[in-house]
Amino acid sequence: MSDLSNLRIGFAVTGSFCTFEKAFEQAKILKKNGAELIPVMSYNAASINSRFGNAEDNIKRLENICGRRVITTIEDAEPIGPKNMTDIMVVCPCTGNTCAKLAMSITDTPVTMAVKSHIRNKKPVILALATNDFLAGSMKNIGSLMNMKNYYFVPVYQDDCKKKPTSAVCDFTALEETIINALNGVQTQPIIGCSL
Repeated sequence: MSDLSNLRIGFAVTGSFCTFEKAFEQAKILKKNGAELIPVMSYNAASINSRFGNAEDNIKRLENICGRRVITTIEDAEPIGPKNMTDIMVVCPCTGNTCAKLAMSITDTPVTMAVKSHIRNKKPVILALATNDFLAGSMKNIGSLMNMKNYYFVPVYQDDCKKKPTSAVCDFTALEETIINALNGVQTQPIIGCSL
């Protein structure tokens, strides 16, 4: 456990609904350890009801954890950088779709705007990946981001190499370590591990 007092973390959630439980658990841990969390949700994360939960309930849950309103619009995410609101931005979970947009500098969701606005200040961005095509279509975008300055990755593992051979999900329990390392300009290793 680390003392994260006075650390302002943008906590951005995208639509990997099956990993929301793990992501919210990490948000609780960061908050408990003293971090100030500024929550952001993509349009899909904030509006789609799935078998993993109701969208409105997910928003309320994240707001209760963070103690503030979730940013759900591009216009509300844009001031993050100009107002220097965050020390680090965490996208947790981060879908392959969001990776592709970030790799191509596409800013069409509250999360991609939050990252773009934050990174203009040359501060770290953490990506906590969860995507079924990690070892397929998403790999080129992930590779591009790995070569970009200020992007860091929570270590990932194939989550079901027999039934979903191209799928990978991050080790959510390594998020805090990845944040601390990124603040010191260090990528947590190994980035890619064996199946969990």
